[in-house]
Amino acid sequence: MNGNSNIFYLMIAMCVVLGSCVKNREFNTPEIECSNSNFTIISISELKSLYIDKTVQIQEDIAVQGYVISSDIKGNFFNVVFFQDAPANPTEGLQLELELRDSHLFFDVGQQITIKLKGLYLGQSNGIYKIGGVLTSFGNISVGRLPKNVVFDHVLVSCKENNGILPTSVAISELNENMVNTLVKVNNVEFKLDELGKSYAVEEEETLRTLVDCSDKELVLLNSGYADFQSKIVPDKMGGATGILTLDKNEYQLIIRDENDLNFNEERCEDFVDEFTSNSILITEIADPDNNAGARFIELYNAGNESLSLKGWSLLRYTNDNTEVSSTIDLSDSVMEGKELLVISPNAEEFEEVYGFAPDISAGTNSPADSNGDDNIVLEDPFGKIIDLFGVVGQDGSNTNHEFEDGRAVRNIEIEFGSPIFKPIEWVIFNDTGDEGTINQPQNAPVDFTPGVR
Repeated sequence: MNGNSNIFYLMIAMCVVLGSCVKNREFNTPEIECSNSNFTIISISELKSLYIDKTVQIQEDIAVQGYVISSDIKGNFFNVVFFQDAPANPTEGLQLELELRDSHLFFDVGQQITIKLKGLYLGQSNGIYKIGGVLTSFGNISVGRLPKNVVFDHVLVSCKENNGILPTSVAISELNENMVNTLVKVNNVEFKLDELGKSYAVEEEETLRTLVDCSDKELVLLNSGYADFQSKIVPDKMGGATGILTLDKNEYQLIIRDENDLNFNEERCEDFVDEFTSNSILITEIADPDNNAGARFIELYNAGNESLSLKGWSLLRYTNDNTEVSSTIDLSDSVMEGKELLVISPNAEEFEEVYGFAPDISAGTNSPADSNGDDNIVLEDPFGKIIDLFGVVGQDGSNTNHEFEDGRAVRNIEIEFGSPIFKPIEWVIFNDTGDEGTINQPQNAPVDFTPGVR
């Protein structure tokens, strides 16, 4: 054998070795034959109707069709394929669990697939319907990944031409459950201010980021810590976010396929102010009835003529002589109209039984509305400013001029502004053992109290 022959065979050997080490995903892209076979097709909606309270195995020789909307090419999806019932304006979507990495090599976005359902399992978790194999845990079954050796026995690629997918264009406020498991484009959103400068996800951790619109409505963006774009910094502009809409514990979440699903190239929203302050909100009555602790309450009053959102407002309780907050009532869900009263009870059922109407807010036991008469109550605005104060923080109210144990504290009718300093002269206070300036006369519910009346 001459030298040239040795070199020839050496080159062949090197090619074989090098060729066997190629890891380019596209090097061995599989050839998948399409199928136009006839099946008994049911809709995604009909398939979902087969689920009744528990995971079920499908026994009928039926199939479901849909258009692929997810892709694992960038690693934000893993062993799952989402599909919907139409390439545009879908009415239903579904999740397919399968043990198949690099599924984008087999199923392109926009491609129609047919899934033979016999033997597969149908289940539901957190409002998300899914099909796949079976997972058994402690005798309970749920939908698991379809083993890779049978994936293509069940999932067939249609020969129908792939014309792409058109996402449903919506605002955050327009999202609804019919869009779950479908591809949507949520318009005019940006990352929340405190998310700026952060990466899409914490490395190797599933991470939630928050998108907001110009009205401060929020949408969770769910990112994998293994995604190729995990370490990239989220964009600081505003625009449209395209992704699969999912649901977790009644909260909508969006999953993008890659960072290009975020088309953020517009200027961010102007700061939206929805938190306000006013010294026209004040405490007007605090109750600790001698005959019924369940009939306690706190009453607030808006002395102004304009309505005011209480978003960010809080009532704080400093129990006895504590200098740290003991309990809090978040008033954010309330809006007070001008000249309107707001009644807060720790026991709504008992309050209604005693006074004949329901309180505006039920705050629970040990809340600021459940004081036994020797505590200090603070009304605080969204910016941490004290708007009104009853009592002296750090001083136990027993035997003082701000004790209302077994009685009540009622604000004088002419007072129309809150005060960050307690002014005993603004109050008429009933109790059992209070100091000079108070009335030692226990009060009984309902006759001695006037919740909702000023």
